[in-house]
Amino acid sequence: MATIVKCPTCQTEVVWGPEAAFRPFCSDRCRLIDLGAWAAEEHRIADKSLQDQPLTEQQLTELDELFAGQDAEFFKD
Repeated sequence: MATIVKCPTCQTEVVWGPEAAFRPFCSDRCRLIDLGAWAAEEHRIADKSLQDQPLTEQQLTELDELFAGQDAEFFKD
């Protein structure tokens, strides 16, 4: 029994096996569309290890110094 997956780009059903040259994509076109999305940073893998950690006092101080050096016009509406 063959495994069937959906193309990540167009959702067409694709047989997962050696006969599917572009698996998991249905075609070279869909593969290139996906590659372009990664290159344009439309797709990302989130780094939850950094996302869930609070900032340290040193990081907060560095951010304060960075923002203090910014042009005040940058922060105006």
